[in-house]
Amino acid sequence: MTDLTRRPAPAPPSAVHPAPGPRRRVHRAWYVAAVTFVTIIGAAGFASLPGLLFDPLHDEFGWSRGTVGFAVSVNLGLYGLTAPFAAALMDRFGIRRVVASALTVISLGSALTVVMTEAWQLVLFWGVLVGLGSGSMALAFAATVTDRWFVRRRGLVTGLLTAAGASGQLVFLPLLSWLVEERGWRPAAITVALAALAVVPFVWLLLRDHPADAGLAAYGAEEFTPKPPPAKGAARRAVTVLFDVARTGPFWLLVGTFAICGATTNGLMKTHFVPAAHDHGMAVTAAASLLALVGVFDIIGAVCSGWLTDRYETRRLLAVYYALRGISLMFLPMLLAPDIRPPMIFFIVFYGLDWVATVPPTIALCRQYYGDDSAIVFGWVLASHQVGAAVVAFAGGVARDAFGSYDIVWYASGALCAAAALMALVIRRTPVKAAAP
Repeated sequence: MTDLTRRPAPAPPSAVHPAPGPRRRVHRAWYVAAVTFVTIIGAAGFASLPGLLFDPLHDEFGWSRGTVGFAVSVNLGLYGLTAPFAAALMDRFGIRRVVASALTVISLGSALTVVMTEAWQLVLFWGVLVGLGSGSMALAFAATVTDRWFVRRRGLVTGLLTAAGASGQLVFLPLLSWLVEERGWRPAAITVALAALAVVPFVWLLLRDHPADAGLAAYGAEEFTPKPPPAKGAARRAVTVLFDVARTGPFWLLVGTFAICGATTNGLMKTHFVPAAHDHGMAVTAAASLLALVGVFDIIGAVCSGWLTDRYETRRLLAVYYALRGISLMFLPMLLAPDIRPPMIFFIVFYGLDWVATVPPTIALCRQYYGDDSAIVFGWVLASHQVGAAVVAFAGGVARDAFGSYDIVWYASGALCAAAALMALVIRRTPVKAAAP
């Protein structure tokens, strides 16, 4: 007879404590972001060298600062004007092919400068070739990777990839400045060429165009999205998107603010800070080290700005960033001296935190207003950034030749930042859709 009062046998341990499932692996999107980060660092040498070339080229060839500034302005202008077409080309041919080709062109242009003897060759090699190559893997590259591989943490990833350029500046500037002073400008140009070329195999082997290539959904996406077919007519699409968004007010406000951003960073500090500091008796290596130090705090500022962009209103963030930048530039002429003093260190920290902090909220506003076309729209906004940089790169050299100092350039740039802060505040709150073609 069965004992009905007997307790049931204890359950096996696996029934009480289920075996733990497999640990969640890091999403492939983070590896793609890491490859993109390293790629941008490897190509950053081209952006670090122009400010170091003014005095050596003037001494060797007798070229004026306005002439060298013109070549740099062509580089910066093409950098920006190529960006929207590069974003469309990435949709057509894939990120890997476009970026690998761009790095090869950068390497070729930088290497050819060592055999130049005429100013037009500087414009062709450094201005045109390096400008086209760098524009093809500009911030539109970071925006495309972020849009394809991430749904969550886009602001943070944008900040990290934006910081990659600053990290490259931190890596290259001290080395390039030492090479220019100790070995001449040609070894520095060859170093930039080799660094860009070294990244090409890395890109080809490790970068992937779309999450579907790895059989994954984007990071944070709820559903798997098949890879879209190649978008034909890349140039036509870039121009069509421009005509569409040109009918909307926010686009022109973003263009205006980002043009001032470029004028007061790449065109001003990256191009003219080293020669301006040298005018006040500071050694080139010391001035280049200060600019590299900007890159340290640039990284912190970009990452923090990405984090803030995920949480706060982007228009107000932009206004604050531009206002603070303008204030710092107004004080710079009083801080330049033969030696490095504490007020200059404070400026470098303050300005560095703000250098590319404008990028994550600007990309977020493009995404907010223009959706699937946001990478191309940001490419056009970036074009204005580089046009602004090109104008100041050229005008700053002309002003130095005409007035014997850069003071007027610093004050004018501070006033421009105040205008950009006001423009950011008047961008409408409610997103608008681009007008239909």
